[in-house]
Amino acid sequence: MERDEAADGVNSHMERQWRLYEAYNELHGLAQEFETPFDAPAVLVVGHQTDGKSALVEALMGFQFNHVGGGTKTRRPITLHMKYDPDCEAPLCHLLSDSDSTVPREMSLQEIQAYIEAENMRLEREPCQFSAKEIIIRVEYKYCPNLTIIDTPGLVAPAPGRKNRALQSQARAVESLVRAKMQHKEFIILCLEDCSDWSNATTRRVVMQIDPELSRTVIVSTKLDTKIPQFARSSDVEVFLSPPACTLDGFILGDSPFFTSVPSGRVGPGPDSVYRSNDEFKQAISLREMEDIASLEEKLGRSLSEQERSRIGVSKLRLFLEELLQKRYMDSVPLIIPLLEKEYRGTTRKLSDINRELSTLDEAKLKEKGRTFRDLFLTKLSLLLKGTVVAPPEKFGETLQDERANGGAFVGTDGLQFPQKLIPNAGMRLYGGAQYHRAMAEFRFVVGGIKCPPITREEIVNACGVEDIHDGTNYSRTACVIAVAKARDTFEPFLHQLGSRLLHILKRLLPISVYLLQKDGEYLSGHEVFLRRVALAFNNFSESTEKECREKCMEDLISTTRYVTWSLHNKNRAGLRQFLDSFGGTEQSAASGNSISAGLVQESSLGPVANDKQDIKPKADVKLSHLASGIDSTTCAQTTETRLADLLDNTLWNRRLAPSSERIVYALVQQIFHGIREYFLASTELKFNCFLLMPVVDKLPALLREDLETAFEDELDNVFDITNLQHSLGERKRDTEIELKRIQRLKEKFRQIHEQLSLHQVMSKLSPVSVSH
Repeated sequence: MERDEAADGVNSHMERQWRLYEAYNELHGLAQEFETPFDAPAVLVVGHQTDGKSALVEALMGFQFNHVGGGTKTRRPITLHMKYDPDCEAPLCHLLSDSDSTVPREMSLQEIQAYIEAENMRLEREPCQFSAKEIIIRVEYKYCPNLTIIDTPGLVAPAPGRKNRALQSQARAVESLVRAKMQHKEFIILCLEDCSDWSNATTRRVVMQIDPELSRTVIVSTKLDTKIPQFARSSDVEVFLSPPACTLDGFILGDSPFFTSVPSGRVGPGPDSVYRSNDEFKQAISLREMEDIASLEEKLGRSLSEQERSRIGVSKLRLFLEELLQKRYMDSVPLIIPLLEKEYRGTTRKLSDINRELSTLDEAKLKEKGRTFRDLFLTKLSLLLKGTVVAPPEKFGETLQDERANGGAFVGTDGLQFPQKLIPNAGMRLYGGAQYHRAMAEFRFVVGGIKCPPITREEIVNACGVEDIHDGTNYSRTACVIAVAKARDTFEPFLHQLGSRLLHILKRLLPISVYLLQKDGEYLSGHEVFLRRVALAFNNFSESTEKECREKCMEDLISTTRYVTWSLHNKNRAGLRQFLDSFGGTEQSAASGNSISAGLVQESSLGPVANDKQDIKPKADVKLSHLASGIDSTTCAQTTETRLADLLDNTLWNRRLAPSSERIVYALVQQIFHGIREYFLASTELKFNCFLLMPVVDKLPALLREDLETAFEDELDNVFDITNLQHSLGERKRDTEIELKRIQRLKEKFRQIHEQLSLHQVMSKLSPVSVSH
């Protein structure tokens, strides 16, 4: 009778364990499928490709799975939900497919292996090459522990150098995936190290970036059978088995590392196989443990203590992980129930929203929703232009370098860009009105600093040409021809570059506005066709408005470079007179002999462009000074006539291009070019502000309203795609209902398990039952 009661107690305890494992396995699958914010406790295996990771996983499972090989073969994590079943003589495997994870498919080991290899080949052809989504397999077997193990791709330590870039990129991708998996606080990290010196932290280097204290990490030294012969002294073995705290963190799970060996050889009927069955493989693992213990005792010259024996062998690691995971399961049960309650409430609200959206699929309500969204969208646009901080700059802002890369840079004819450090707020991540202002400021900096391109003598001679009534030269016309051509070629590219840059900034307002609407719960999710129409209308408006504005600016540039108005291009007539008068001044007469130098104006020569603004007395002033000094008017007139004849000879009749003529032309071109530049800069900035920026505020609302109202009247079904929307909402409703039922079922399971565990704890205090398998 007592034996029967004990057996009943054992069976009852095992049944509770199985129900607990099944509930956690289902919870883990639910978290993977619906990306719910909770994780079931599991063992995450982390190690390098040469650490014996796959062999250890097989030894823990009790049979050879053979799902990995040499090199990078595993490109998706593989989750193994293992369940101990003493009556299961052969491994019973079920694969939870990606398409329908609610119904596990029973598959043979060969079929599962083929599926994993096909997934690896598929990912190998894709750019990312790796996927964080787990392949979930349920296994029942008489040698399986009650464990959930997640086998991750093996870490890679590539050699440096350019020829190893592909392997280096692969190593970064694997490490990123493994690090993301280790972020889950519920996971126990099984850190594998293949080293005989604990100061070499190959895998620990990666693990400690996520778990710096190793407080949820179990460290395993693999391939113990190959390391024992390497120790020459017993003291080396002592240090290896019990590493000092300064070498290995003392907060690791289990307080010290585990040491395992897995015998080589495969299971199978072929001539290359070492073991005929999984039973033989299991016996070989046990035999290897005994041989490792004997070898260690021989090296140490003493017997191992019970504490040391509890850390050597696959069976000891398996027992430790089972007990640890079971404790985590039981400790987590009270915490899982509130999370499931919260998820149930959230899914219920999601289902209510879907039902409410289905009920509003009539014309009047859809139109009202569309108008409301339009007004909210325009409000967000206006807010972004006026200035706001509600959108995170790290996500939506652009530095000047980013802006130049995405929207185009201001590049002159020399191919050089203006240094970023000279532009205010160049390093700040800006968007909206602030980014628009910075772009316009850079335009002013760049264009305002442009100098007139160099002029060659050949250009001057070619620009002289022949008049229609005489063959003399007209250097004022020559200067105009050269100046307008240089200005047109110089400034037109900047006009197109400014339009492209500001259009890029305006178009960026769309995704930022969408983010603000989503943040405030004002986004029309599920109405993709309508949202695409709004986005298309905004982008078309931005492009057409930018084009019209640029054409207006182009008209100004064409008119400014087609006809030279001296009052405009030189600001005032004194500018032109200033240059020409330098060649009309009088020089001191050597024949006069009297001391009249104080009353004379020395001849001024036209210096370099940098001195073209020096004050020079006009010719009229020269004549007055002569008269005031009492100079003979006849002598003065003769001198003036002589110099005038020389000036006409150099500027009208002679085509040998004297230095004075060349300098006159160059000075005139400079003056005209700078006048065009100042006018172009001011008019362009004003027009882009008036005809690009302001229409977003005062024209876009009316145009968007007109576009949507026309669509509402003519093609409402196409605007909202009511038929497809109903189908999509119906599918979302069915998926949400399935998710809700699964959460409800899990919630009840965990509540019952919690009640049974609480009752068992009370009963165990009165009559404890010891169970092992």
